[in-house]
Amino acid sequence: QVQLVESGGGLVQAGGSLRLSCRASGRTGSYYDMGWYRQAPGKERELVAAIRWSGDTIYYADSVKGRFTISRDNTKSTVYLQMNSLKPEDTAIYYCNSRPSTWSWGQGTQVTVSS
Repeated sequence: QVQLVESGGGLVQAGGSLRLSCRASGRTGSYYDMGWYRQAPGKERELVAAIRWSGDTIYYADSVKGRFTISRDNTKSTVYLQMNSLKPEDTAIYYCNSRPSTWSWGQGTQVTVSS
């Protein structure tokens, strides 16, 4: 079983920045790809960014390209999402998970961007 704990969300004005963190613990196995996902009110959960165990980035959603950066520290079992130039449409609950998502979801962290 894997436990995921996301943190770093908050309320920010448009144009601002946030850095999200997600720590995985438990039976993660080795060499797992990770992703950041988000779910806005009334919408499906979507993949925002993904990264390989090696640190190579493998995916950014078109809506966040050039603004968000995913990274990871395998020594800390932690994945990060640096979010810059935030827009109101980035408002959502942000989750991390393996990619593809095979673990139980954590509680997520709320990001709210005001205009």
